[in-house]
Amino acid sequence: MSIGRNLKYHLMKDVGAPALMGLARARRKKRRSRPNPLFGPPLKSAGRLKEIMTRHYFLSRYAEGAKPVAWVTSGAPVELLRPFGFYTVYPENHGALCGAKRMGPELCEAAEEHGYSQDLCSYARIDLGYFFSGKTPAGRLPKPDVLFASNNICQTVVYWYKVLAHRYKIPLILFDTPYNFEEITENDIGYMVRQFHEMIPMLEQISKKEFNQERFEENIRSAKEASLTWGEILATMKARPAPMSIFDAFVHLAPIVSLRGLPVALNYYRILLQELRERVEQGIGAVTHEGKRLMWDNIAIWYKMRDFANLFAEQRMNFVTATYTNAWAETILNLEDGNPFESMARTYSLVILNNNLNHRLNLMERLIKEYQVDGLVIHSARSCKPYSVGQYDLKRLLLERLSIPSVVIEADITDSRAFSEEQTLTRLNAFFETMEAG
Repeated sequence: MSIGRNLKYHLMKDVGAPALMGLARARRKKRRSRPNPLFGPPLKSAGRLKEIMTRHYFLSRYAEGAKPVAWVTSGAPVELLRPFGFYTVYPENHGALCGAKRMGPELCEAAEEHGYSQDLCSYARIDLGYFFSGKTPAGRLPKPDVLFASNNICQTVVYWYKVLAHRYKIPLILFDTPYNFEEITENDIGYMVRQFHEMIPMLEQISKKEFNQERFEENIRSAKEASLTWGEILATMKARPAPMSIFDAFVHLAPIVSLRGLPVALNYYRILLQELRERVEQGIGAVTHEGKRLMWDNIAIWYKMRDFANLFAEQRMNFVTATYTNAWAETILNLEDGNPFESMARTYSLVILNNNLNHRLNLMERLIKEYQVDGLVIHSARSCKPYSVGQYDLKRLLLERLSIPSVVIEADITDSRAFSEEQTLTRLNAFFETMEAG
C-alpha cells in the first residue's frame, strides 16, 4: 500500500468527510420540502442515512492504494473480509443507486455496445457500463484488488464477476453454496466450511495482513446484532398504522448490505429503530390514511419508487412487508461467534434465493399473517430471473390458501426501457378495483 495514498485517505476520513457532511446538513436545512398530505412526516433518520452512504462512496474514491479493496456480491459472507481491513464496494448497491438516479438505461447501453445482451441482469450491465464509460453518480469507484462473490443469489454473478476478473486482471474468490432442494445437509456444511479455510490464506496474501480470529468474531457479533436490529425495524410495520413503508425500507436497507459487520451499521439501525418505536407509540403512520396493507415480492423498481409510493398512497394503501427486505433478517439467527465458520455456512446458504419454492411460499404465508396483509404486488423482474421464477404459481397458491388478491407487474429493477407505464397502470387499476370490492 502507498504511504502517500494512505495519508490522503486518512486526511479525507478525518477532515474531508466531516466537512462534506457539514455542507450536506447545511443544504438540507435550507432546502425544506413541502409536506405531502398523502404521507406522515418524513423519517428524521433519513438525513443521517444519506450522510453515511455519501461518506461511504466519498471515501471509496481514496481507498485505492490506501486499503485493500474488495467488490462484493450482496449475498457473500463479508464478515470474513472485515478482519483484513478490506474497503468493500457492492456493485448491486451501486446499481440500485444508478437506477434510482435514472442512469440505468445509459449505463446498460454502454455495456450493450460492447456485446452484452439486453436480457442480462441490469445490475451486471450497469457495472460493466461503468467499466466502459466511467460514469457513476458516486463520482468514482475504487479499482478492486479482489472480487468476492457467492452464487447463493444467482449464477449470473459468477459469470459477471469472471468478466470483471478478466477485465481488471485480479483474483476472484467464489463462495459456492449448494442449492437447498429439501434441507441442508452436514456434508453441505462441511463443504462450505472447507472453502472458508481455503480463502483465508488468499485473503492474507492480497491484504498483506494476518487473519485475526478475535476481530473476526467481533465482526460476526456486530453483523448479527445489526441484522437482528434490522429485523426489529421491519417488525415495527406490524403496527397499525405502520410507521414506515417498504419504499422507506428499500432505501434504509443500504447499510445492512454495504456496511454489515461495521459499527456504523449497528449504530444507525439503533437510531432508526428508536425513531420508529416512537412513531408507533404516537400513532404516526407512513401513509396518512392507511387502509389496505400490502406485501411486495422481489427487488424494488428503483426508478419508480417515488411514483409508486404516491400512486398507492392515493389509494390509502401501504406496503408493510416484502420478501426482499426480509432477506437480511431471515437467517441471521444461525450466525454465532462461538462456531463462526459453520454458522456462516448455514446463514448464507439458507437465504431465500438459494432455497426451494415451498420455503418461499411458507415464508410469504407467514409474513402475510404476521403483518395482516390484504393484497400482494408481485414484481416480475426481467433482470432477476431466479427471483421471478415460480411467481405465478405462488400467486395462485396464496389465493387458494389465504384468499389474498394479487397483481403481477412486469418491469426491470434499473432499466426503465423494460417498463410499460400503460400496461402497468391497467393492471394496477384492476387490482385497485378488486381490493376495493374486497
